[in-house]
Amino acid sequence: MLSLASFRITRLLVYDTIMEWFRAPFLEEFQQENEEGVKETYVKVKGAGIRAFFGEMLTCHWCTGFWVTLGVLLVYFYVPILEPVLLLFAVSGAAALLFHFDK
Repeated sequence: MLSLASFRITRLLVYDTIMEWFRAPFLEEFQQENEEGVKETYVKVKGAGIRAFFGEMLTCHWCTGFWVTLGVLLVYFYVPILEPVLLLFAVSGAAALLFHFDK
């Protein structure tokens, strides 16, 4: 359950469109057309210091995943009343994986 919850929350923060508002202070997304005429999206880290640190972290699912997992474990062990929320993210993570492999 904890692995799936960590996976889903990490994906939510790093990739999902619904969290663009969260990434916006740290990252700038722009599109460029390549030689074949296909638009590609690029991400640029904004600012310096702590802002750049969080921007760099949000471009790396491994980095974000570590900190999300730490948060999930802390919630699991110290705030057990929120366990149903972790279960919700875990089920959502399992559904995301099943959808991905169903293609």
